[in-house]
Amino acid sequence: QVQLVESGGGFAQAGDSLRLSCKASGYTLSRYAMGWFRQSPAKEREFVAGISTSGEHTSYADSVKGRFTISRDDAKNTVWLQMNALKPEDTAVYYCALDWEYSGPNELVYLYWGQGTQVTVSS
Repeated sequence: QVQLVESGGGFAQAGDSLRLSCKASGYTLSRYAMGWFRQSPAKEREFVAGISTSGEHTSYADSVKGRFTISRDDAKNTVWLQMNALKPEDTAVYYCALDWEYSGPNELVYLYWGQGTQVTVSS
């Protein structure tokens, strides 16, 4: 069983930066892909970013492209989401999700999910 724990959420003002982390544990993790999703009130959960098993390939939602960066450190079993130039519309609960191969926007593919971390951005 794999456990994912997100951290780094909190309050920010528009234009600020936050860095989310997602640490994976509970299994011998030698190869996995990761995605970040978010959900705000009254909206469905949406894909934010994904990173491939090697880290060579990343993908982003149009709404965060150029502002958010996903990265990974396999030695630490950790994936980060650097969020710059935050906007009030980035306010949401952010979730990381793991699959052994897939890092795209289809949330149904992912096998494991974290509990989420709240990000609140004020104007």
